[in-house]
Amino acid sequence: MRDMAMTNSRNCKKRRLGLLIACEDAGQALVELALTMPLLVLLLIGSAELGRLAYYAIEVSNAARAGVAYGAQNHVTASDLPGMKTAAQNDAGNITLATTTATNSCACSSAYTATSACITTFSCSGTNRIIEYVQVKTTATVVPMFKYPGVSKTYTLNGQSVMRVGQ
Repeated sequence: MRDMAMTNSRNCKKRRLGLLIACEDAGQALVELALTMPLLVLLLIGSAELGRLAYYAIEVSNAARAGVAYGAQNHVTASDLPGMKTAAQNDAGNITLATTTATNSCACSSAYTATSACITTFSCSGTNRIIEYVQVKTTATVVPMFKYPGVSKTYTLNGQSVMRVGQ
């Protein structure tokens, strides 16, 4: 009988493929899995939600960049503010932008910041030349797929892009 118990013990260890787990401890792994599975599922869902928010943030920023790219082509498209808004909204694809704001501004080549809106009477003194800039700001509100206690129920994502108009 003792030989049979030794044989069963050896067979049990062989069935475990060298993991040195005795047959009596076989249920321990199942208990550990049951205890850690909720944590693993929470980590998986959290990382999927974070990836989704990162994707939407990139989309909002890319939409602003697309609107600016349209406006920066030349001086005619720089004054087409509705066209810049449309380009931004078309690039947003599968998200809805809450707000899209397009502006253009002018500065003199001696001043490195845009000082005023571009109007026909804007001029620079001396050898300075007029430099025109366009800017598009986008905003989107994203609702998470799952509700977490202590975490915001909505996220506001902002995108902004500024580009100098081609001469």
